[in-house]
Amino acid sequence: MEIYESDLPGVGKKHEIDLTDGSRLVIVTHNTGKREVFRRPDEDADSEKLFELSDRLARIVGTVLEGAYFQPIQSESVETALGGDTLLEWFAVDEHSPLVGKTLEAADIGQRTGVSVIAIERGGETIGSPTSDDEIKSGDTLVVIGSRDDCEAFEELLTGGGRDADVDSVDADRDGEA
Repeated sequence: MEIYESDLPGVGKKHEIDLTDGSRLVIVTHNTGKREVFRRPDEDADSEKLFELSDRLARIVGTVLEGAYFQPIQSESVETALGGDTLLEWFAVDEHSPLVGKTLEAADIGQRTGVSVIAIERGGETIGSPTSDDEIKSGDTLVVIGSRDDCEAFEELLTGGGRDADVDSVDADRDGEA
């Protein structure tokens, strides 16, 4: 899938997205915030306007499409690009994660990966701005913010792989427990 971006001087920006059937979805974002959505059957055809949205409504529709209100398929992670290299990601904690049973302080996620845990979703409830005393439990979904590399490092930590897999044994050696 390719996404093409072009400037529309005096109007805003145009994004074209290749669809699986060979057509393109064309989204024009006006400087005023208004969005117009078109479909172009093929590269040589004229675009057909599908609908128009105000800035506020476009953001609401985008949030719904992104899956912020409902995830139809349970996935290990969901990501939202916030701009630049910054991502907001949701990670499911399974029972085999080495972080299960640790507090956020003990897990030392920020120091080890660079991400910040900004929320914990647990059993239909959301713990916003969790404290260092909040414990990570199997079945939780951790909402984190960080760069793409930091999020990848966090995923490795969460699943027990990667560069921090032996941190617990190193910490134990440092404390004289090994």
